[in-house]
Order: sequence, then C-alpha cells, then structure tokens
Amino acid sequence: MKVIDMHCDTIYEINRLQKDEQNIGLRDNHLNISLEKMKQGDYLLQNFAMFTPLKKVDPIDHVQNLIDTFYQEIDKNSDMIGIIKSYHDIEKNCQQKKMSALLTLEEGAVVNNNLAYLRNYYRLGVRMITLNWNYVNGIGYPNFPLDDENHGYHTCDTVHGLTPFGIEYVQECERLGIIIDVSHLSDAGFYDVLKYTTQPFVASHSNARQVCPHARNLDDDMILSLAKRGGVMGINFAADFLDENHHENGLSKISSMVKHISYIKNLAGVDCIGLGSDFDGIPQNLELKNASYMPELYHALQNSGFSEEEIEKIFYKNVLRVYKTVLR
Repeated sequence: MKVIDMHCDTIYEINRLQKDEQNIGLRDNHLNISLEKMKQGDYLLQNFAMFTPLKKVDPIDHVQNLIDTFYQEIDKNSDMIGIIKSYHDIEKNCQQKKMSALLTLEEGAVVNNNLAYLRNYYRLGVRMITLNWNYVNGIGYPNFPLDDENHGYHTCDTVHGLTPFGIEYVQECERLGIIIDVSHLSDAGFYDVLKYTTQPFVASHSNARQVCPHARNLDDDMILSLAKRGGVMGINFAADFLDENHHENGLSKISSMVKHISYIKNLAGVDCIGLGSDFDGIPQNLELKNASYMPELYHALQNSGFSEEEIEKIFYKNVLRVYKTVLR
C-alpha cells in the first residue's frame, strides 16, 4: 500500500541536531522519518515542511538554511528520492523506482510582507505553504494563542481572518500553483481562503473537531466545505488532536486515528481524507512509532470494514488527485 504523508518536521530536526555536530541525516536516523523507514512503509511521497518558529529566529535566514539542508539531503540520497515540482515529476520518480519529496513551508510569513519572496520560494521548489503557525503573522491569525489556558481545546477564533495582504498572498499562491494549507489557521481564515480562492486546498495535518474538540481540528461545516472544494485533510498523529482524554495515558492510538477517519467518511465521504502524520514535530508516545509502522494503520482500517479502494484513497490517491489538479 503506497503512502503519501502531507506533513513532517524532519528537516527541522535534522538541521537542529546537525548544529550540535551530531552525525545525522535523512537516509537512516533515530527520528520518525528516514528514507529507510519510508522504504519499509512503502512511501510514494513525503512532504517535508520547513518549520519556522517566528519569534525565536530570523525568519528569512532560518528558512533559507532549512531549504539548503533539504536540498543537501535530497542530493546525497538521489538514488532513493527526488524532489518534485510538478505532477510529472512524481510519475518520473516512480518510473525510476524512487520515492518523492515535496518541499513545503510551515509559516507563510517568511516573505517579509513582499510577494516577490513568495515567487522566489516557488522558484526554489516550494509547492505547499501552511499559511501560519501559532502566531499572528501579517497573513492571518492562528486558531488559538500559545498562552491559551485551555491548550487549544474548545477555543476557536471566528472573528479574525486573512489580512488584505493575506488575501493577495493566497491568490498569488493559487496563480503560481502552490497548494494552500489551512492547518493552524483561524476558523475565520479558513472561510476567507474558501471565499478568495477557487482551487482545492488542504488542511495538511488536522483532524475532526467533533471527535476531539481542539482548535487545530476542523468542524463539520469546514470538512464539508473542504470536501466540496475537492480538498483533503491529513490525519494528524498527535495525541492532543486525536483524543481530548489522551492525558490519562498520554498515548497516540491507532484506534483513535481510525475513529477520526470513520467519522469524516460518514460525514463527507472518503475522498477528502488523507494522512498528515506531523512526524518529528509531535510527542513520541506513539503506537504508530515511525514511517515503517504505516502498515499497522492499513490493517486497522481493513479490520474496521474499509474497502481496499477506500484505503488506497486515504493512503495516497486523494492527495495525488489534489497534486495533479494544482501543481503546474
């Protein structure tokens, strides 16, 4: 069963650990994602997010360093994986029996309020952008502040949406062929993306709010709207977004993932469901420990009555459809 995962923070972790002079790279490591683990998990494609914690770094300098680390790792391992900039590149890598890597940004504000930077990121190969993380950033607003005493549960921002610059930003993304990602974005921002764009977009690592009432998840109307647009939401493996009561044992359970997938399927159909693990960016108390364990989710869905066709759509075909539509 092929796998497409729409979100991981592995390059950020590799870059961070390399600064401490640890001998670590993408091919084989102790992280959730490595090329060897991806091969064991039968990966078709992994999105690699360049995560930028705005208030802790110089954003432009930081993201340039991450992109350089990404390219160095892809170049060193070109026998196993290749970057994709178009749908044709996915097909080409498959023909060469290689996995594919899609370069994404997690924090859209690394543009210095200048769309020229956005166009240059496109030229560097960026093909998906998570508009914001958990900070107000000149593009839009997060769904909950980091100092929220509820830790994101039962707290959503239905007032603050995209800024005027944010509207220009998403429209330029759409013109270029960059997939818009609304994970972390406020509820009001979600509906602004819906209003000011026409192409499918994604929530690369967000679950169903009705199952777990966290602001990082989508409510029923958002899921239905995303499905109607032809978009996809990626199931996030973080325990916080799977089960409000997970703190009893702190464990991210495969059964909780299946519960979210089943709920979304019954609400909006299977075509809007994908995978967005958030590997290497989430706590490590995981039943699905790393990329090599992906078959365990496959078997859990089988045992829950999902057909082979449905599982194929969830594991890779739905995301592939969006990429074929949006990527130039």
